[in-house]
Amino acid sequence: MLITSQFDSGNIEVIKGDDPSDIRLNIRKDSNSDFYQWFHFRLSGVADTPCKLTIENAGGSAYVPGWENYKVCASYDRESWFRIDTSFDGQKLSWNVEPEQDSLYFAYFAPYSMDRHADLIAEVSGSPLVRTSVLGHTLDGQDMDLVEVGFGPEGRKKIWMAARQHPGETMAEWWMEGALDYLLDEDNPVARALLDKAHFYIVPNMNPDGSRRGNLRTNAAGANLNREWNCATMERSPEVYLVREKMHETGVDFHLDVHGDENLPYNFIAGFEGIPSLTEKQSKLLAMYQDLLCVISPDFQQEHGYDTDEPGTANLSMCTNYMAETFGCLAMTLEMPFKDNDDLPDLEYGWSPERCRHLGRACIDTLAQMIDEL
Repeated sequence: MLITSQFDSGNIEVIKGDDPSDIRLNIRKDSNSDFYQWFHFRLSGVADTPCKLTIENAGGSAYVPGWENYKVCASYDRESWFRIDTSFDGQKLSWNVEPEQDSLYFAYFAPYSMDRHADLIAEVSGSPLVRTSVLGHTLDGQDMDLVEVGFGPEGRKKIWMAARQHPGETMAEWWMEGALDYLLDEDNPVARALLDKAHFYIVPNMNPDGSRRGNLRTNAAGANLNREWNCATMERSPEVYLVREKMHETGVDFHLDVHGDENLPYNFIAGFEGIPSLTEKQSKLLAMYQDLLCVISPDFQQEHGYDTDEPGTANLSMCTNYMAETFGCLAMTLEMPFKDNDDLPDLEYGWSPERCRHLGRACIDTLAQMIDEL
């Protein structure tokens, strides 16, 4: 038996690994940070062997309620990720499995590797609708990729979308695959009409270093990028600094920041209600987008979500608040679950990459319905 995590986005520490019936593990903390919750590792050499795995330090993780009613993700082929019944006693997370093959992977959610990210950039680059560029580099020297979609006359709306400020929220880049599929389908008349009116600036992965290192929430320096928007520097948070500079160069009419939420088993949007310069138009656009998305996708809802900020109390270090305040635009944070969508549960796969892609398509479809209102 062997337990390994020395690969892209791997994260686990083995406490006891000599008895399949009593495997004990810890999740490693994020780089230069006390955050931890993301895990990703491989168990091998135990085909047809009953195994019990326990994460000992789950009770000290960043979002302890996230373990309640959670089911671990598992895969033999690293493509299809199914769920395994999992228990949490307030301190330890554990599950039992009898692997059908010699190699079985486990993760907090279906991983999205930097290799797959590179494949995504290479694939979309082949479209005549796309221009790709590198805005600069991370602290680990990785590329900060920007994908621009749609080219035409001046005056089109500047649409910005970004994912994975928090690298462990891999559902956000699965969502990006669906959004890009929708936009680049030349047989899609809605996408064609939308691109006549909009120029897209897309950052599929805001945090390459955290993604490769197997972090939940931070970059290589330990910075939570979604608390850096009004104070970013090249020394601590070059990812935000570089993207923000490009945004100020282009202007922004719409921004969607794509995330995952550990606790709530729903898809929902967080807005910018507490910004100092909130306008009636911004509030109406926020309500319009959510109402339309509810009609287009049964996976979206408005009943469950975060509490809204009181007027004038918004934290402007957060991306959505910074964007809405700075550009006066419609800016939103889309949250997807690590668990499942309790309104439409899937007992075998939970919330999955496939459903993330579908929601990505629905979100672009929603934008197309209201592009003239921006």
